[in-house]
Amino acid sequence: MKSNSIQEPFFINYNQSKIHVWLTGNKNGPLIALSHGASMDHRMFYPQIECLVKAGYRVLTWDMRAHGKSKLIGKLPITVKDLANDMLYILDDFGITNPICFMGHSLGGYVVQDIVHRYPERVHCIVIIGSTCITMPIAWWEWMALKTSPLWIRLWPYNHFRKLLAKTTALQPEVQSYAFEVTGKLKKHEFVEVWKAFAGAIQPVPNYYIEHPLLLTHGDKDRTGNTAKTAPNWAERDPNCVYQVIPESSHNANQDNPDQFYRILIDFLNEHYPCT
Repeated sequence: MKSNSIQEPFFINYNQSKIHVWLTGNKNGPLIALSHGASMDHRMFYPQIECLVKAGYRVLTWDMRAHGKSKLIGKLPITVKDLANDMLYILDDFGITNPICFMGHSLGGYVVQDIVHRYPERVHCIVIIGSTCITMPIAWWEWMALKTSPLWIRLWPYNHFRKLLAKTTALQPEVQSYAFEVTGKLKKHEFVEVWKAFAGAIQPVPNYYIEHPLLLTHGDKDRTGNTAKTAPNWAERDPNCVYQVIPESSHNANQDNPDQFYRILIDFLNEHYPCT
């Protein structure tokens, strides 16, 4: 996994952590901020970064607290709102206050949703990969499963858990290898703290919907939680949603099938967030 477009990282100290950030591409191009999933890191977007930079976009990636190179987990407990505030602090530090495109995978998709809910003026459009909707209600048994999941993860032998996570994350062997390797960068207690943020993110908001252009995607083989099950209802709720299922891919659909994902992504961007 290599990218010729990635520059050396910036370091931003915030919330008792040293957050690593990469900013690359055309300085005058439209900015897209990419947020990875739980236990992943910025490298999961390498295929998209190369293509987006060539298309004329400016791309911001980061390693969330405890992930990748941002090893200091910082202030605890962590919430999705905290991670969203981290992202907004990064943008403010770069002087970026105009509406931009936010793209997020899984937990990163939660971060994007929190930003668009609390600060819609910061958002031009959003792209979601393999994430459920945090503002729609879920069944009580699904809510209970989420709330208790940090406990059983804490009890699970971590190496076995990492192997199972890698297997369910992707179809392609090289992506599974990446997922197993990168999850090992988090200590078990760090993963549990991150997962608590994930498990506590669902906060239904009656009569709410996302008004911004939204590209909602997941892999056709994604069996993570209720992602694939609930996506059609989410797409139906939001009036400006484009819903696309990525063929031959699992939870990390943008890595399993990067070519097809990029074709769908660039079509969406050309319509709603074009390079001029």
